[in-house]
Amino acid sequence: MTRSTLGDDDLLRLVSLGDQDAFLGLYRRHQGGVYRFALHMSGDAGLAEEVTQEVFLQRIRNPRLYEPERGTLAALLYGIARNLVLHGIERNKRYLPWLEDAMENEPREGADASFIGVEDPLADLARAETIERVRQAVLALPTAYREVVVLCDLEELDYNQAAQTLGCPVGTVRSRLHRARALLMTKLRALQQGEVGIHRDQT
Repeated sequence: MTRSTLGDDDLLRLVSLGDQDAFLGLYRRHQGGVYRFALHMSGDAGLAEEVTQEVFLQRIRNPRLYEPERGTLAALLYGIARNLVLHGIERNKRYLPWLEDAMENEPREGADASFIGVEDPLADLARAETIERVRQAVLALPTAYREVVVLCDLEELDYNQAAQTLGCPVGTVRSRLHRARALLMTKLRALQQGEVGIHRDQT
């Protein structure tokens, strides 16, 4: 059985025994999600990289942090990343300008392969503008709403995993997500209307 086929619990047990390949296996499995979460929460690529390094280089090497009966390893990692991101934002006192997420250049699992290699600059530009509007709208949400959108809608965690990450009841996740989606749509409409207004002024 290869490292890639082992579950998180088995890999973490091997990490505790000093198995570097097991550590790399966990890193490759969860690094992308932790980084994207930190990036969507902060809008700061530098902070996202710092948080990801801290989560893996410091926290995951201490297996005692993980108690399987309390939730999944992914939920633990997101929870640690969340605390580090909030600390980093507080430290910086402001959001930095959004930097492009380099990971978007790599197709995610389940991505529509029909877009790969298609040369359509206008379509690419439209998609890029849409992504940027979503990013701006997500960053504009209050923290409690932003984190449930990032966890449930962008990282596709289920309600139980999100609740484990945030340390709150599942019902709280559901209610926050319902409110967050409504706020997000309002902010997206406002951003779109603002762009329409700009285009009209230029004509």
